[in-house]
Amino acid sequence: MRRGLAGAVHPAAHPPPGDLPHDPGRKERAARVSIASNTALIVLKLVAGAATGSIAIVTEAVHSSIDLLASIVAYFSVRKADEPADESHMYGHEKVENLASALEGVLILLGAGIIIYESVRRLNHPREIESLGFGIVAVAVSTVVNLAVSTYISRQARSTDSPALESDAAHLRTDALTSAGVLLALVLVSSTGSRYLDPITALVVATIIVWSGIRIVSRSSRVLVDEALPEEELALVGDAIRDYGAPEVAGYHKLRARRAGSRRHIDLHVQFRPGTTLERAHHLSHQLQHEIERRIHGADVLIHIEPKGPRTGAGSGASGG
Repeated sequence: MRRGLAGAVHPAAHPPPGDLPHDPGRKERAARVSIASNTALIVLKLVAGAATGSIAIVTEAVHSSIDLLASIVAYFSVRKADEPADESHMYGHEKVENLASALEGVLILLGAGIIIYESVRRLNHPREIESLGFGIVAVAVSTVVNLAVSTYISRQARSTDSPALESDAAHLRTDALTSAGVLLALVLVSSTGSRYLDPITALVVATIIVWSGIRIVSRSSRVLVDEALPEEELALVGDAIRDYGAPEVAGYHKLRARRAGSRRHIDLHVQFRPGTTLERAHHLSHQLQHEIERRIHGADVLIHIEPKGPRTGAGSGASGG
């Protein structure tokens, strides 16, 4: 069993009152929808690619295959992230989502590399595209489905604050955007008969995919190396302490905060004026903890109780007085 730190107030394994509404199956359901839609679209795009001979449609199938793999990773990561803290992972398993998000970004970059290689090869050896009507319909359906599913996944990602679902939604939005580009290219090919528009479109699609992959990897990596929370979130901690207005509280300092999945881990030293009893300081620390957790959803707050003295002045985080 975990022991508390002397002079510190830390919530137990129970979720704090300010947490987001927790539905363990909500994120899993969203990930399953993504898996189902990607599977269906892969089949549709492969059939359309084989029927038309369009490299742009085939690259869309590759893109959807990467999205499917990413959706599967997201599904298992949100399941693991929802597991409670244990003796081996005392801070919980939330960072699994950030790791999965980074992996999804790498998979996107891998898929883009395949598309670029095949597009350059097709530029050197262009070929006629057949059954354009079927290809146009298939890509149009893909665009609409991806827009609808990405909107749903994005909404679930915001409501659950899930990095894995956020990355999955980004994949699907990128897929919808690239599908729209391929759709435009197929219409132009049908109008002009040009054999070069198809591989050129695939290269443009690959460039967009590379940008999306780099952005996802960068965002996930910042969390994995414990980058501090944004200034606006850190400011909420000071606001909570000042607005609570306990006269015994002299200030705070040594504020540190990081993110893991949808959880924010925050620790700080709160200073109390001379004469404050330990019992009173302990009670106030719990109240401040709840106030911070109310303002920052998903916060896990650790407060170190400290007396204000000549050598422990209130510092830059002082609440005044």
